[in-house]
Amino acid sequence: MKPLLSFSSLTRRAALPLVAALALAGCGSFDTDSKPATGDIHVMTSGGFTAAYNDLRPEFERSSGRTVKTAYGASMGNAQDSIPSRLARNEPVDVVILARPALDDLVAKGKVVPGSQVDLVRSAIGFAVRKGAPRPDIGTVDALKRTLIAAPSIAYSASASGTYYETELLKKLGIEDQVKPKSKRILSERVGTVVARGDAALGLQQVSELLPVAGIDYIGPLPAEVQQNTVFSAGIATASKQPDAARQLIRYLNSPAAAPTIAKTGLEPLTAR
Repeated sequence: MKPLLSFSSLTRRAALPLVAALALAGCGSFDTDSKPATGDIHVMTSGGFTAAYNDLRPEFERSSGRTVKTAYGASMGNAQDSIPSRLARNEPVDVVILARPALDDLVAKGKVVPGSQVDLVRSAIGFAVRKGAPRPDIGTVDALKRTLIAAPSIAYSASASGTYYETELLKKLGIEDQVKPKSKRILSERVGTVVARGDAALGLQQVSELLPVAGIDYIGPLPAEVQQNTVFSAGIATASKQPDAARQLIRYLNSPAAAPTIAKTGLEPLTAR
């Protein structure tokens, strides 16, 4: 006959869900008043943080009791679904998550509350080819130059990584005239998706945006000498109708509990200390 559980054991078991929730909330970083959570939280996030955000959002909703509605778009540019375009149309928003320079620009334009910016992650740029295709060498700067010159077509994003590619990287490598004419800037779509269907032989984007895409092989990051790491940050929109809830979500995304999930998506967490 199995021994009966003691009262202390039962108490410990009953406490486990509460302990887990507190840990996930960043050791009590959630608001703890007795008022019920009301109102949806509206988030706009760019691609670099999307995979991590999508993995983290369900647990935040469960723990906070709030529903989070999400719009996706590039950090910059004038595509219809870019974050600047969405803000210009006055779409509902409480939290914006995008490349830090673009976020600071939104602060300067009065779209984001000054001082609300929180750095969440650091993101590197990498390359991918169609699944099963030969994997070109990009391990050194010279090898990268040879690969870009030899590639019949190259796709790059319309956001932070693509801006670096078209305005700085090709100039640094001294191959702009040879490579830029066969490079295509991709709007409103993942670069990996373009590569997967064979519309480009080589694709460049944030590593975290390439890894989730089916039908491609990630071949590695840019060499350290020409790498550009982008910090993605969150801020509270000046138009927010739920600023307290927005802060709650940002604290969660920046908490130690969120860091392991973020790291799995190819990002470096910049966790609050």
